[in-house]
Amino acid sequence: MDAGKSYLMDPYLAAAIAEAAKGRAEGGIPIGSVLVHEGRIIGRGHNRRVQQGSVVLHGEMDALENAGRQPASVYRECTLYTTLSPCPMCTGAILLYGIPKVVIGENRTFLGDEDLLRSRGVEVEVLQSDTCIAMMTQFIAAECELWNEDIGE
Repeated sequence: MDAGKSYLMDPYLAAAIAEAAKGRAEGGIPIGSVLVHEGRIIGRGHNRRVQQGSVVLHGEMDALENAGRQPASVYRECTLYTTLSPCPMCTGAILLYGIPKVVIGENRTFLGDEDLLRSRGVEVEVLQSDTCIAMMTQFIAAECELWNEDIGE
């Protein structure tokens, strides 16, 4: 996985990648996310639109849902790790809950609303993970109709 990159040892990106792989193994879209508070993963998830027949269960939304109900003060101290740049819906949730930092595995296959996050004071770090890029590139090539459905095209 991404030899020589500084985030290789980052357990949170690794957890998000594991979630993405889990989603793909279930027949879904390989996007994963984890929500981290004070060095501990409090929510993890993956895109489950296909598996659950859901219109909203993107990886970030699933991680937030799985974190359970938290006080606003907790969200304001979290970092959200996601394997792919957040779409407008997920960006809105990040802003709604006041999450101050988002670490993105890659934005080459899809560029979400990173500029909106930055304009609202969210720290955005894009890693361009070779693993994340390969996962999405392979998925899009194999499942272009499903991908277009997921991103609304």
